[in-house]
Amino acid sequence: MKKNITNIEVKKNNRNRIFRYICKHDRVSNPDIAYALQISLPTVIQNTKELIERRLVEEAGEMQSTGGRRAKALTVCANRKLAVGLDITRNHIGLVLTNLTGEIIRYDRIYLAYRKEVDYYHEINQKLEQFLTDCGADRERILGIGISWPGIVNLQREEISYSHVLNIESIPFHEISRHFAYPCFFMNDANAGAYAEGIHGDTSGRFFYFSLSNTVGGGIFSGNELIFGQNFRCGEVGHMTLVPDGPVCYCGKRGCLDVYCSAKRLSEETDGKLELFFERLKEKDGRALEIWDAYTTYLSMAIHNIYMALDCIIVLGGYVGSYVEKHIRDVCRKVAERNIFSDQCDFVRPCTFQIEAAALGAASQVIEMFIKSV
Repeated sequence: MKKNITNIEVKKNNRNRIFRYICKHDRVSNPDIAYALQISLPTVIQNTKELIERRLVEEAGEMQSTGGRRAKALTVCANRKLAVGLDITRNHIGLVLTNLTGEIIRYDRIYLAYRKEVDYYHEINQKLEQFLTDCGADRERILGIGISWPGIVNLQREEISYSHVLNIESIPFHEISRHFAYPCFFMNDANAGAYAEGIHGDTSGRFFYFSLSNTVGGGIFSGNELIFGQNFRCGEVGHMTLVPDGPVCYCGKRGCLDVYCSAKRLSEETDGKLELFFERLKEKDGRALEIWDAYTTYLSMAIHNIYMALDCIIVLGGYVGSYVEKHIRDVCRKVAERNIFSDQCDFVRPCTFQIEAAALGAASQVIEMFIKSV
Protein backbone atom coordinates (compact mmCIF):
# COMPACT_ATOMS: atom_id res chain seq x y z
CA MET A 1 0.00 0.00 0.00
CA LYS A 2 1.41 3.39 -1.01
CA LYS A 3 2.07 5.73 1.89
CA ASN A 4 0.28 9.06 1.77
CA ILE A 5 2.73 11.94 2.10
CA THR A 6 1.51 14.79 4.28
CA ASN A 7 1.83 18.46 3.41
CA ILE A 8 4.23 18.91 6.34
CA GLU A 9 6.49 16.16 4.99
CA VAL A 10 6.48 17.76 1.52
CA LYS A 11 7.48 21.12 3.01
CA LYS A 12 10.26 19.56 5.07
CA ASN A 13 11.55 17.59 2.09
CA ASN A 14 11.66 20.76 -0.01
CA ARG A 15 13.51 22.62 2.75
CA ASN A 16 16.02 19.77 3.08
CA ARG A 17 16.67 19.70 -0.65
CA ILE A 18 17.05 23.47 -0.86
CA PHE A 19 19.40 23.64 2.13
CA ARG A 20 21.47 20.70 0.83
CA TYR A 21 21.78 22.38 -2.57
CA ILE A 22 23.00 25.62 -1.00
CA CYS A 23 25.50 23.65 1.12
CA LYS A 24 26.95 22.04 -1.99
CA HIS A 25 27.36 25.29 -3.95
CA ASP A 26 29.46 28.34 -3.20
CA ARG A 27 27.00 31.08 -4.21
CA VAL A 28 23.54 30.52 -5.67
CA SER A 29 20.37 32.48 -6.28
CA ASN A 30 16.75 31.61 -5.67
CA PRO A 31 16.13 31.21 -9.43
CA ASP A 32 19.17 28.89 -9.65
CA ILE A 33 17.73 26.69 -6.91
CA ALA A 34 14.24 26.67 -8.40
CA TYR A 35 15.58 25.63 -11.81
CA ALA A 36 17.98 22.97 -10.49
CA LEU A 37 15.50 21.34 -8.11
CA GLN A 38 12.35 21.93 -10.17
CA ILE A 39 10.63 23.65 -7.25
CA SER A 40 8.47 26.75 -7.73
CA LEU A 41 10.26 30.05 -7.18
CA PRO A 42 7.81 31.25 -4.45
CA THR A 43 8.42 28.00 -2.52
CA VAL A 44 12.18 28.45 -2.81
CA ILE A 45 12.00 32.09 -1.67
CA GLN A 46 9.87 31.15 1.34
CA ASN A 47 12.31 28.41 2.38
CA THR A 48 15.48 30.44 1.90
CA LYS A 49 13.90 33.24 3.95
CA GLU A 50 13.32 30.76 6.79
CA LEU A 51 16.89 29.49 6.51
CA ILE A 52 18.21 33.05 6.68
CA GLU A 53 16.11 33.70 9.80
CA ARG A 54 17.63 30.58 11.37
CA ARG A 55 21.11 31.91 10.48
CA LEU A 56 21.92 28.84 8.41
CA VAL A 57 22.00 30.81 5.14
CA GLU A 58 22.98 34.40 4.45
CA GLU A 59 22.91 36.87 1.58
CA ALA A 60 26.29 37.39 -0.08
CA GLY A 61 25.95 40.27 -2.51
CA GLU A 62 24.52 39.78 -5.98
CA MET A 63 24.97 37.29 -8.76
CA GLN A 64 26.40 38.30 -12.15
CA SER A 65 23.88 39.92 -14.43
CA THR A 66 22.33 37.79 -17.16
CA GLY A 67 20.68 40.76 -18.81
CA GLY A 68 18.03 41.62 -16.25
CA ARG A 69 17.95 42.58 -12.63
CA ARG A 70 20.72 40.97 -10.63
CA ALA A 71 19.54 38.21 -8.30
CA LYS A 72 20.68 38.16 -4.69
CA ALA A 73 23.42 35.65 -3.98
CA LEU A 74 22.92 33.15 -1.18
CA THR A 75 25.53 31.13 0.64
CA VAL A 76 25.48 28.74 3.56
CA CYS A 77 26.74 29.91 6.96
CA ALA A 78 29.24 27.08 6.77
CA ASN A 79 30.66 27.24 10.27
CA ARG A 80 27.29 27.68 11.97
CA LYS A 81 27.38 23.95 12.73
CA LEU A 82 30.39 21.62 12.97
CA ALA A 83 30.94 17.87 13.13
CA VAL A 84 33.82 15.71 14.33
CA GLY A 85 35.02 12.58 12.56
CA LEU A 86 36.91 9.97 14.58
CA ASP A 87 38.56 7.03 12.83
CA ILE A 88 39.65 4.22 15.15
CA THR A 89 42.29 1.76 13.94
CA ARG A 90 44.50 -0.78 15.68
CA ASN A 91 47.36 1.65 16.25
CA HIS A 92 46.05 5.16 15.55
CA ILE A 93 43.10 7.49 15.75
CA GLY A 94 42.29 10.02 13.04
CA LEU A 95 40.45 13.24 13.89
CA VAL A 96 38.67 15.59 11.49
CA LEU A 97 36.65 18.75 12.11
CA THR A 98 34.32 19.70 9.29
CA ASN A 99 31.60 22.25 8.66
CA LEU A 100 28.25 22.20 6.82
CA THR A 101 29.93 22.22 3.40
CA GLY A 102 32.16 19.25 4.22
CA GLU A 103 35.26 21.44 4.30
CA ILE A 104 38.01 19.94 6.46
CA ILE A 105 38.85 22.68 8.94
CA ARG A 106 41.56 20.64 10.64
CA TYR A 107 42.74 17.05 10.84
CA ASP A 108 45.19 15.11 12.94
CA ARG A 109 46.46 11.55 13.16
CA ILE A 110 47.65 10.37 16.57
CA TYR A 111 49.41 7.18 17.58
CA LEU A 112 47.20 5.42 20.09
CA ALA A 113 47.06 1.62 20.17
CA TYR A 114 43.59 0.18 20.73
CA ARG A 115 42.93 -1.20 24.21
CA LYS A 116 39.85 -2.95 25.57
CA GLU A 117 39.84 -0.64 28.55
CA VAL A 118 37.72 2.26 29.75
CA ASP A 119 40.75 4.52 30.03
CA TYR A 120 41.33 4.10 26.27
CA TYR A 121 38.14 6.05 25.58
CA HIS A 122 38.99 8.54 28.29
CA GLU A 123 42.30 9.15 26.54
CA ILE A 124 40.56 9.59 23.19
CA ASN A 125 38.19 12.09 24.77
CA GLN A 126 41.11 14.07 26.20
CA LYS A 127 42.83 14.16 22.81
CA LEU A 128 39.54 15.09 21.13
CA GLU A 129 38.96 18.02 23.49
CA GLN A 130 42.53 19.22 22.98
CA PHE A 131 42.04 18.91 19.21
CA LEU A 132 38.89 21.06 19.42
CA THR A 133 40.68 23.61 21.59
CA ASP A 134 43.51 23.82 19.05
CA CYS A 135 40.87 24.37 16.34
CA GLY A 136 39.27 27.16 18.36
CA ALA A 137 35.96 25.31 17.94
CA ASP A 138 32.86 26.61 19.70
CA ARG A 139 31.55 23.54 21.53
CA GLU A 140 27.97 24.78 21.23
CA ARG A 141 28.18 24.43 17.45
CA ILE A 142 29.29 20.79 17.45
CA LEU A 143 26.51 18.50 16.26
CA GLY A 144 28.21 15.27 17.25
CA ILE A 145 30.96 12.75 16.55
CA GLY A 146 30.93 10.29 13.68
CA ILE A 147 33.03 7.28 14.71
CA SER A 148 34.53 4.96 12.08
CA TRP A 149 35.39 1.36 13.04
CA PRO A 150 37.32 -1.43 11.31
CA GLY A 151 34.60 -4.03 11.77
CA ILE A 152 30.93 -4.87 11.39
CA VAL A 153 28.76 -2.01 12.65
CA ASN A 154 25.20 -3.26 13.14
CA LEU A 155 22.85 -0.28 13.16
CA GLN A 156 19.80 -2.37 14.02
CA ARG A 157 21.36 -3.90 17.12
CA GLU A 158 23.24 -0.68 17.84
CA GLU A 159 26.51 -2.45 18.42
CA ILE A 160 29.95 -3.15 17.02
CA SER A 161 29.16 -6.78 16.18
CA TYR A 162 32.78 -7.77 15.78
CA SER A 163 36.18 -6.67 14.61
CA HIS A 164 38.91 -9.21 13.96
CA VAL A 165 41.44 -6.40 13.78
CA LEU A 166 40.64 -5.08 17.26
CA ASN A 167 39.67 -8.51 18.67
CA ILE A 168 36.32 -7.28 19.94
CA GLU A 169 32.68 -8.31 19.52
CA SER A 170 29.20 -7.29 20.64
CA ILE A 171 30.06 -3.87 22.06
CA PRO A 172 26.90 -1.73 22.42
CA PHE A 173 27.13 1.80 21.04
CA HIS A 174 26.20 3.28 24.41
CA GLU A 175 29.23 1.65 26.06
CA ILE A 176 31.36 3.86 23.81
CA SER A 177 29.27 7.03 23.49
CA ARG A 178 28.97 7.49 27.27
CA HIS A 179 32.60 8.56 27.37
CA PHE A 180 32.01 11.61 25.15
CA ALA A 181 30.18 14.89 25.69
CA TYR A 182 28.60 14.88 22.22
CA PRO A 183 26.10 12.63 20.41
CA CYS A 184 27.90 9.73 18.72
CA PHE A 185 27.13 8.06 15.39
CA PHE A 186 28.81 4.88 14.20
CA MET A 187 30.01 3.62 10.79
CA ASN A 188 32.17 0.88 9.33
CA ASP A 189 35.46 2.37 8.10
CA ALA A 190 35.07 1.33 4.45
CA ASN A 191 31.48 2.58 4.41
CA ALA A 192 32.68 5.86 5.88
CA GLY A 193 35.25 6.22 3.10
CA ALA A 194 32.57 5.43 0.52
CA TYR A 195 30.26 7.99 2.10
CA ALA A 196 32.88 10.75 1.91
CA GLU A 197 33.47 9.90 -1.74
CA GLY A 198 29.76 9.79 -2.54
CA ILE A 199 28.74 12.95 -0.71
CA HIS A 200 31.75 15.17 -1.42
CA GLY A 201 33.80 13.47 -4.15
CA ASP A 202 33.87 13.61 -7.92
CA THR A 203 32.17 10.25 -8.46
CA SER A 204 28.44 10.36 -9.11
CA GLY A 205 25.91 7.56 -9.40
CA ARG A 206 26.59 4.05 -8.18
CA PHE A 207 30.11 2.95 -7.26
CA PHE A 208 32.10 0.51 -5.16
CA TYR A 209 34.64 2.00 -2.77
CA PHE A 210 37.59 -0.40 -2.51
CA SER A 211 39.29 0.35 0.81
CA LEU A 212 42.94 -0.74 0.68
CA SER A 213 44.23 0.04 4.15
CA ASN A 214 45.92 -2.23 6.69
CA THR A 215 42.79 -4.29 6.27
CA VAL A 216 40.81 -4.58 3.04
CA GLY A 217 37.13 -3.78 2.81
CA GLY A 218 34.59 -2.02 0.68
CA GLY A 219 31.36 -0.14 0.52
CA ILE A 220 28.64 0.36 -2.09
CA PHE A 221 27.21 3.84 -2.61
CA SER A 222 24.07 4.15 -4.71
CA GLY A 223 21.21 6.61 -4.95
CA ASN A 224 22.97 9.06 -2.63
CA GLU A 225 23.17 6.48 0.17
CA LEU A 226 25.09 3.45 1.37
CA ILE A 227 23.98 -0.12 0.73
CA PHE A 228 24.45 -2.06 3.96
CA GLY A 229 23.20 -5.58 3.22
CA GLN A 230 21.00 -7.79 5.36
CA ASN A 231 23.62 -8.23 8.09
CA PHE A 232 25.51 -4.96 7.56
CA ARG A 233 28.32 -6.88 5.85
CA CYS A 234 27.84 -5.65 2.29
CA GLY A 235 31.18 -4.94 0.63
CA GLU A 236 33.35 -7.07 2.94
CA VAL A 237 35.53 -8.20 0.04
CA GLY A 238 38.65 -8.49 2.19
CA HIS A 239 37.65 -12.03 3.09
CA MET A 240 36.68 -13.08 -0.39
CA THR A 241 38.81 -16.10 -1.31
CA LEU A 242 41.30 -15.02 -3.96
CA VAL A 243 43.72 -17.96 -3.89
CA PRO A 244 42.39 -21.32 -2.60
CA ASP A 245 44.70 -22.74 0.08
CA GLY A 246 46.77 -19.56 0.05
CA PRO A 247 48.52 -18.07 3.10
CA VAL A 248 46.58 -17.76 6.34
CA CYS A 249 44.66 -14.52 6.82
CA TYR A 250 44.32 -12.81 10.20
CA CYS A 251 40.72 -14.10 10.23
CA GLY A 252 42.03 -17.69 10.30
CA LYS A 253 40.99 -18.64 6.76
CA ARG A 254 43.35 -19.19 3.84
CA GLY A 255 43.80 -17.22 0.64
CA CYS A 256 41.72 -14.15 1.54
CA LEU A 257 42.07 -11.03 -0.58
CA ASP A 258 43.31 -9.21 2.51
CA VAL A 259 46.48 -11.31 2.52
CA TYR A 260 47.43 -10.07 -0.94
CA CYS A 261 46.10 -6.51 -1.13
CA SER A 262 46.28 -4.91 2.30
CA ALA A 263 48.49 -1.83 2.56
CA LYS A 264 50.77 -3.82 4.87
CA ARG A 265 51.79 -5.99 1.93
CA LEU A 266 53.60 -2.90 0.62
CA SER A 267 54.58 -1.07 3.81
CA GLU A 268 56.16 -4.15 5.42
CA GLU A 269 58.91 -3.80 2.79
CA THR A 270 59.77 -0.32 4.09
CA ASP A 271 59.58 -0.65 7.88
CA GLY A 272 55.86 0.05 7.96
CA LYS A 273 56.13 3.32 6.01
CA LEU A 274 53.83 3.23 3.00
CA GLU A 275 54.98 6.62 1.76
CA LEU A 276 58.55 5.35 1.62
CA PHE A 277 57.46 2.37 -0.46
CA PHE A 278 55.92 4.64 -3.09
CA GLU A 279 59.00 6.85 -3.04
CA ARG A 280 61.11 3.80 -3.88
CA LEU A 281 58.60 2.80 -6.53
CA LYS A 282 58.96 6.25 -8.09
CA GLU A 283 62.74 5.77 -8.08
CA LYS A 284 62.21 2.42 -9.86
CA ASP A 285 63.81 0.44 -7.06
CA GLY A 286 64.02 -3.18 -8.19
CA ARG A 287 62.50 -4.74 -5.07
CA ALA A 288 59.68 -2.16 -4.96
CA LEU A 289 58.88 -2.81 -8.64
CA GLU A 290 58.74 -6.55 -7.98
CA ILE A 291 56.41 -6.19 -4.99
CA TRP A 292 54.19 -3.70 -6.85
CA ASP A 293 53.91 -6.02 -9.84
CA ALA A 294 52.70 -8.88 -7.64
CA TYR A 295 50.40 -6.57 -5.69
CA THR A 296 48.73 -5.12 -8.80
CA THR A 297 48.31 -8.58 -10.30
CA TYR A 298 46.21 -9.72 -7.34
CA LEU A 299 44.50 -6.34 -7.11
CA SER A 300 43.47 -6.50 -10.77
CA MET A 301 41.99 -9.95 -10.18
CA ALA A 302 39.92 -8.60 -7.30
CA ILE A 303 38.81 -5.52 -9.25
CA HIS A 304 37.77 -7.71 -12.17
CA ASN A 305 35.76 -10.01 -9.90
CA ILE A 306 34.00 -7.09 -8.23
CA TYR A 307 33.28 -5.43 -11.56
CA MET A 308 31.80 -8.62 -12.98
CA ALA A 309 29.47 -8.84 -10.00
CA LEU A 310 28.47 -5.19 -9.63
CA ASP A 311 29.04 -3.59 -13.06
CA CYS A 312 29.81 -0.15 -11.65
CA ILE A 313 32.64 2.30 -11.12
CA ILE A 314 35.30 1.11 -8.67
CA VAL A 315 37.07 3.74 -6.58
CA LEU A 316 40.42 2.77 -5.08
CA GLY A 317 40.60 4.21 -1.58
CA GLY A 318 42.15 3.60 1.81
CA TYR A 319 45.87 4.03 2.47
CA VAL A 320 46.96 2.65 -0.90
CA GLY A 321 44.27 4.68 -2.66
CA SER A 322 45.96 7.81 -1.33
CA TYR A 323 49.05 7.05 -3.41
CA VAL A 324 47.69 5.13 -6.37
CA GLU A 325 46.76 8.03 -8.67
CA LYS A 326 50.26 8.30 -10.18
CA HIS A 327 50.34 4.53 -10.71
CA ILE A 328 46.77 3.94 -11.82
CA ARG A 329 47.90 2.86 -15.30
CA ASP A 330 49.71 -0.13 -13.80
CA VAL A 331 46.43 -1.29 -12.32
CA CYS A 332 44.20 -0.43 -15.27
CA ARG A 333 46.42 -2.22 -17.77
CA LYS A 334 46.09 -5.50 -15.89
CA VAL A 335 42.37 -5.05 -15.30
CA ALA A 336 41.82 -4.36 -19.00
CA GLU A 337 43.62 -7.59 -19.89
CA ARG A 338 41.00 -9.51 -17.88
CA ASN A 339 37.97 -7.57 -19.10
CA ILE A 340 36.08 -9.67 -21.67
CA PHE A 341 33.67 -6.86 -22.58
CA SER A 342 36.15 -4.17 -23.53
CA ASP A 343 39.85 -3.42 -23.70
CA GLN A 344 39.20 -0.23 -21.71
CA CYS A 345 39.42 0.29 -17.96
CA ASP A 346 37.62 3.59 -17.50
CA PHE A 347 35.62 2.24 -14.57
CA VAL A 348 38.61 2.23 -12.17
CA ARG A 349 39.41 5.53 -10.48
CA PRO A 350 41.61 6.79 -7.63
CA CYS A 351 39.82 8.23 -4.60
CA THR A 352 39.18 11.96 -4.25
CA PHE A 353 40.05 12.17 -0.56
CA GLN A 354 43.57 11.10 0.28
CA ILE A 355 43.65 12.22 3.91
CA GLU A 356 41.42 10.79 6.69
CA ALA A 357 38.63 9.75 4.29
CA ALA A 358 36.97 7.49 6.88
CA ALA A 359 36.94 10.23 9.52
CA LEU A 360 35.55 12.70 6.97
CA GLY A 361 32.85 10.24 5.93
CA ALA A 362 31.83 9.63 9.53
CA ALA A 363 31.64 13.39 10.17
CA SER A 364 29.70 13.89 6.94
CA GLN A 365 27.05 11.48 8.17
CA VAL A 366 26.53 13.72 11.20
CA ILE A 367 26.18 16.77 8.93
CA GLU A 368 23.74 14.95 6.64
CA MET A 369 21.56 13.93 9.58
CA PHE A 370 21.41 17.58 10.62
CA ILE A 371 20.48 18.69 7.10
CA LYS A 372 17.64 16.15 7.08
CA SER A 373 16.36 17.59 10.34
CA VAL A 374 16.25 21.19 9.13
